Amino acid sequence: MLRATDLVVRWGAVTALDGVSVSVGKGEMVALVGSNGAGKSTLVQALAGLVRPVRGTITVEGRLAYVPEGRQLFSDMSVHDNLRLGAWRGRDRDPGRVYEVLPGLADLARRKAGTLSGGQQQMVAVGRALMADPEILLVDELSLGLAPIVVSALADQLRLLHQTRDLAVLLIEQNAELALELCPRAYVLENGRIVTSGSSADLRQTEAIRHAYLGLP
Repeated sequence: MLRATDLVVRWGAVTALDGVSVSVGKGEMVALVGSNGAGKSTLVQALAGLVRPVRGTITVEGRLAYVPEGRQLFSDMSVHDNLRLGAWRGRDRDPGRVYEVLPGLADLARRKAGTLSGGQQQMVAVGRALMADPEILLVDELSLGLAPIVVSALADQLRLLHQTRDLAVLLIEQNAELALELCPRAYVLENGRIVTSGSSADLRQTEAIRHAYLGLP
C-alpha cells in the first residue's frame, strides 16, 4: 500500500536520504529503526508529502495519516477539537468513532491538550490521525520522552488498532527493542541509507543490531 523507491532528499548541501527504498503491504506492520540523525523523520515527512524528494518515487494506495514526532497538538484547544482537526478534509468530524476505539479519550474530551500527560497527548495524536479514517498509518517516534509503562500501553493500543482495523503501519522508532517486538518486519537506516532489512526475528539475532541498537552482547 506504500512504496518508496530510490528516494533522495537534500537539505542544502547535506544529503539526508540517499537512495532509500521501503515498502509496506496491506495490513502489515513494518518498523524503521535508526539512531538520531539517521534520516528517519526526513523519510516519514517525505512519505507524508511534507518534504519533496529531489529524486525517487512514492506510491500510496489508500488513505494515509501521519502521527508526527512530538505530538504537535494545539495545547490551548480541547482534546475534542484537536481530534476534529484530523477530519478537516472529510465530512464526518464527530470524534465519537475515535472514542469507540480509544475509549480513554472520551474522559479527556473537554480538557485542554496542553494539560495532559505525555502519554495522553500521544494517544490524542493517534486519535487525530484515525479521524482521517486511514488505511495506512505513519507513526514517528511513538515512545519519545515517555516512561516505559506508558510506552507499553501505547504499543498495545497500536497493536490492537492494527488488528481490528487492518491498518498498514509504518513505525519510525529510535527504540529498536520496541519496534522489533511490535513489528514483524523492519528496516535499519544509518546516515540516510538502508543498511539492512528483513524479519524482526532475524534482525534481533544479527550481531551488529544486537550491539548497536539493543544493547545486547
